[in-house]
Amino acid sequence: MITPVLLCGGSGTRLWPLSRKSYPKQFSALMGAQSLFQASALRLEGPEFAAPLVITGEEFRFIVSEQLGAAGCASSDVLIEPKGRDTAPAILAAALHLAATDPEAMMLVAPSDHVIPDAAAFRATVAAALPAAEAGRLVTFGIAPDRAETGYGYLELDAVPSAGAAPSPAPLRAFVEKPDAARAAAMLAEGRYLWNAGIFLFKVSSILEAFRAHAPDLIAPVQAALDGAKRDLGFTRLDAGPWARVQPISIDYAVMEKADNLSVVPYSGRWSDLGDWASVWRETADDTGVALSGPTLAIDCTNTLLRSEAGGQRVVGIGLDDIVAVAMPDAVLIAHKSRTQEVKAAVAALKAEGAPQAETFPRDHRPWGWFESLVIGERFQVKRIVVHPGAALSLQSHHHRSEHWIVVQGTARVTVDEEVKLVTENQSVYIPLGAKHRMENPGKLPMVLIEVQTGSYLGEDDILRYEDVYARN
Repeated sequence: MITPVLLCGGSGTRLWPLSRKSYPKQFSALMGAQSLFQASALRLEGPEFAAPLVITGEEFRFIVSEQLGAAGCASSDVLIEPKGRDTAPAILAAALHLAATDPEAMMLVAPSDHVIPDAAAFRATVAAALPAAEAGRLVTFGIAPDRAETGYGYLELDAVPSAGAAPSPAPLRAFVEKPDAARAAAMLAEGRYLWNAGIFLFKVSSILEAFRAHAPDLIAPVQAALDGAKRDLGFTRLDAGPWARVQPISIDYAVMEKADNLSVVPYSGRWSDLGDWASVWRETADDTGVALSGPTLAIDCTNTLLRSEAGGQRVVGIGLDDIVAVAMPDAVLIAHKSRTQEVKAAVAALKAEGAPQAETFPRDHRPWGWFESLVIGERFQVKRIVVHPGAALSLQSHHHRSEHWIVVQGTARVTVDEEVKLVTENQSVYIPLGAKHRMENPGKLPMVLIEVQTGSYLGEDDILRYEDVYARN
């Protein structure tokens, strides 16, 4: 069986403002009801696949488990990186983790934020690559290009793939960095180049041998981080001490560009890494070239993307051409479609200004659910809080604020000091400053309440926890 290894990190800058460092694009439902991460896990289900191994960061661990559960998927494990170190250390940690139980295990490494609509065709391509991987080859997957794209790296083949032929492994001549427009057009015309999808298939023993040959300095600290790992609420938390000594480097630079046992399998189906908003437009536009999502209205628009994630705020475009407009509750992006690759630079500029919108998502996801600020004043704040069925916040108190909770959906079990009571829809409860308190959702549906905070300081760090089922400090 093949163990999918889902890489689930990222900085969340290229699809800002929908995607941010605190909530990168793989967790968003960009292409339908499922998130990109959920679609990636479901794509790799079947009799030939084991449960996936997920590699993610500390801040995403509960989002991962929540979204897997909602999709009906189970993971074999979730490895928590103390800090992102690019793809090579993550893949090495996964290989060493799998080697502990089966050194000859087959692993399929895949980013969790790609769009591959034809799951059956992709699984068939993976099956075509299996004999080469079983023979010890490091197999990468290349996407047949349909345009002169400057935003992707390329894979150079020895010969032009046969049109209409079934996918099969071919020798890989070289990796090619992202080209300029003229070079991309020339490579497209030549036909020997594929987009580098960053998807790999190999045996655990084969990739470990490649690391020993080409990136031996990574092995000791990654192994030490794995040896010192702790189990935490169903996750495997890598040891932060050794992990801090790991050099950040991509798998291409560390291993693939140096190895001499590489094969590439072409994939001719639809694929996108959704690397910018122009990519999202290409994947979602209708016959008129307009892509709409959320409460939007396009009048006499062409080649335009309008998207609203702003809780009912309508986005209206009139007479637009080649425009991207994305609205969130706290930020709006308007850009010419040809310049969406520059969004990353805009995020850097916002970060330099100290704008929280640069990295912080308006909804703060927690293991028990999520909350968002609706109104913020000098000495008050109003939040909407959603608590998952069966979930509970920590038993806590605050030094600088009191709170008033109004349940608007479901039922809450509320603890205030020694008193425990049920609070139902349209009922409220007051939490005095300094009181020990907790809210729980004893029901089978999400519980929603409005929280009004008043006090001299309203920051999230004004929390003294006494008990927490999620083992937070």
